Parts: sequence; structure tokens; C-alpha cells
Amino acid sequence: MLFVAFGALVLVPLLTGLDVNVALFTAGIGTLLFQLVTKRQVPVFLASSFAFIAPISYGVSQWGVSATMGGLMAAGLVYVLLSQVARVGGMKAIQKLLPPVVVGPVIMVIGLTLAPVAVNMALGKQGDVQAYDTSLALMIALPTLFTALIVAVMGKGMLRLLPIMSAVLVGYTLSYFAGILDFSAVAAAPWFALPSFTAPSFHWEAILFLIPVAVAPAVEHIGDMLAISNVTGKDYVKKPGLHRTLLGDGVATMAAASFGGPPNTTYSEVTGAVMLTRNYDPKVMTWAAVSAVVLSLVGKFGAILATIPTVVMGGIMILLFGSIAAVGMSSLITNKVDVAEPRNLVIVAVTLVFGIGGMTINMGEFTLQGIALCAVVSILLNLLLPKDLGHLQH
Repeated sequence: MLFVAFGALVLVPLLTGLDVNVALFTAGIGTLLFQLVTKRQVPVFLASSFAFIAPISYGVSQWGVSATMGGLMAAGLVYVLLSQVARVGGMKAIQKLLPPVVVGPVIMVIGLTLAPVAVNMALGKQGDVQAYDTSLALMIALPTLFTALIVAVMGKGMLRLLPIMSAVLVGYTLSYFAGILDFSAVAAAPWFALPSFTAPSFHWEAILFLIPVAVAPAVEHIGDMLAISNVTGKDYVKKPGLHRTLLGDGVATMAAASFGGPPNTTYSEVTGAVMLTRNYDPKVMTWAAVSAVVLSLVGKFGAILATIPTVVMGGIMILLFGSIAAVGMSSLITNKVDVAEPRNLVIVAVTLVFGIGGMTINMGEFTLQGIALCAVVSILLNLLLPKDLGHLQH
């Protein structure tokens, strides 16, 4: 289970500049806390959330790691509040507050705003610096991408769940032969050491910026709960209840941020592994979580992961970020959202253009932009626009 989750788990800290060992540690601790809150009834594994990649990168550049962690703890509180909405009003209350027409375009924005990051990495850029020759970068990034595509589409059994791991192995091997790997940090790293934790500090700008980002992964969480319920034949939305699973996710995210790790979310890859192995026992996730904590204490392990070149990650990210955008589109289609209806069209159109166009709204010292702005705008439009806007048109 840990092996299946591993690729995505370590990519988030590698992309955002957080510590890989801390991310492993907080994934383990987060999963154990989730099990505690849900009374060890749900076989899911929690680890680094992709929805927060762009916001964390922006937060770290603006306010530093510590203040960003404070903001992420506040984002965890959003899950806790939503869990209380679910406790009082059930699934209907959540769907009324966050219907597919709100969440679909926000998820699409997460994938599409990250698209330039993926392409620049694949072209050998690190930020504004051309770190690798473009032709060399593409000779590594494209085979890495094609490996992920082939494994995801044509892989059989467990292999199909490991597109990221397979792609990293191919890209890493090519990087080795291209002579672009640097192992000096691995030699210097100790065998065993505590991860370098970062304590959160609370900065109101960072908090207000990161709070709205929690909307998309919270709804994704509900989808994952329905998926794992279908796989195991048990209704986890009723028992232990959606309010408990959301609360567990929120507590796990707050705990992760308190150590300096990325926010946690339920992993659908692991749900796929549960379906494949037919092992529905939540104890398996307990052992996966303990293994993650133990691995996080191996200093050299994190140092080896940190040697993965950005060109390799760029190749994988093209598929991953595109997949996130496709998931947002899929949620509009499967929930039969009629985008021809003026009200829905307005919400989707404004959210997408604000997100992809890079709209920023300044209020004094505070700036609202990116995924946070899109989440706020789409929720407000949904709450304020009259429901019968389509009929008014006619």
C-alpha cells in the first residue's frame, strides 16, 4: 500500500521545497490519527495533497515555510468545520454548499494553472534558470512521460497502480547515464536522523490565502469515501459517517502542518490497490503508516529522493496535472451539469478565466489569487446567483 502511494507522496515535497522525510513522517502520523478518529473502520491511506502544490510554493516564496504551515493548519480547520456541516445536515448539506458546478472548475484550475510548471520542468528550467540543456532535458522528460502513460493505460494488475514509480525509475536511469545526478548530499547524509521539522507560525495573510484552497480536496475526499465504500461493499458515509472521515482528514492535515509537512488527503491509488488485493482490513493501513514513519527516520533515504532531477519530475507532472484538470471536467460530466444553462455557464466561465488568467484582487496588504480566489468566487457566485437564472433568460 505504501509502495503504491509512494510516488505521489514524495512528489509534493520535492516540488514545493519541503522536506521529503517530514512528508513521509506526517503521512504516517496523519493516517494513524485518521484511523483513531474513524475508529479504524476505513481502509484508506492519507498522504501529500496535490491541490496544495501551487499555494504552498507561493506561500513559501511570500511568507516562508513556517507561516505557510500556519496557513495549512487553518486549511485543516476548514475540514473540521465541514465535518460539522456533514454531522448536522449530512451529505445533502455539503452538496448544497459545494455542488459539482463549484468544485469541478476549481479542480480544473488546479491542474491547468500548474501546466506551465510541468512544461518548464520538462524543458530543463528551474524557476527562471535554464538548469539543463533543452534537448537533453526532453530526451529524459519525454521517455519518463511515455513510461507513465504506457503503465497507466496498458499495465496489468499491481503494475497499473505504479505509473509514477515506473516513470521515476526510467527517468532516473536515463539521468544517471546522462551524468546529471549529484550524490554528494547522499554521502553527507546520516543513516538515521530525525526529519528536520518546521514549527508553524501564524501570519494572517498566509492563513486567509490558504483557507479557501481546502474546498477542492474536501470534496475529493467525499468522492474517495464513496469509491472505497463501493470497493469494500460497506457504506463508510453512514458508518463511521462522513462527519468522522472529514474530521479525520482535517486532524491529519493539521498534524502534518504542525510538523512542517504537506496537507494530507485520502489516496485513490491506494483504493485501487485495496480493490486489486481484496484486502479490506484497515490494519494493513496501520502497518503502512508505521512503515512510513520508520522510513522517514532514514536520513540517506530522503537524500536519495532529493537527487531526482527536475526534468524527470517534469515528465511525470505533464500527465499528473493534466489528470487533475480531467478529474474536474469529469465531475461536471458525471453529475450532468448543464453548462448551456446561463447560471452554470457564468460560474464555470468566471472561475476558469480567473484561475488560468492569473487574476489577483488586492485588499490592502492582503492579496487573493490563484486557487484560493477561484474557490471563493465560485462559492459566492453559486450562493448569490438566483437558481432560476435559466428561466429568466427565456
